[in-house]
Amino acid sequence: MPTTIQAIIFDFGNVLIEWDPRLIYRRFFHDEEESMERFLREVRFMEWNALQDKGRPFKEGVADLSEQFPHYSHLIQAYHDNWKESIGDPLAGSVDIMKRLKRAGYPLYGLSNWSAETFPYVRLRYDFFNLFEDIVISGEVGSIKPEPIIFEVLLEKIGRPANECLFIDDSLANTRQANQMGFATIHFISPVQLEEALKNLGLL
Repeated sequence: MPTTIQAIIFDFGNVLIEWDPRLIYRRFFHDEEESMERFLREVRFMEWNALQDKGRPFKEGVADLSEQFPHYSHLIQAYHDNWKESIGDPLAGSVDIMKRLKRAGYPLYGLSNWSAETFPYVRLRYDFFNLFEDIVISGEVGSIKPEPIIFEVLLEKIGRPANECLFIDDSLANTRQANQMGFATIHFISPVQLEEALKNLGLL
């Protein structure tokens, strides 16, 4: 099956590497899942963390949320102090697929919502990041997916139109935005599903 795809873009968190704040917080909540989930909802953790991904310094983010929820200040600080524990294992199946695509000659790119403060640690920890031609990190450019501007920054680096690029992400909001901009997209669910989708596109 012929394909027009000339570049393949991977999201990182929960596509190539497990990321989950619960990996930290289970220890503080002694595995009381309901209490932990209530805390995460109440402080709107994902919304708060997205601002660090967009470039806000962690110190400022912790201070702001702790002022809003002083009774949770120790838990808010705990995420900053222990954030490395929120990084789980690489998704071996996804990494293997990425290596196969690289061997097949496809240029690979990374596009991730990630704090500029914390990404360098992860970048050094996993050598598969060396497979990428280039990487766009939200915290470094001041824009997060699904904002159109971060996709435009990436396209400028790739030097190709969106319709020659395949974007892989576990967020439907992100893949929908990319699709609207002309990218081919795969909404990632699992390495097995990703492999099947790539075969259907004629890329594997």
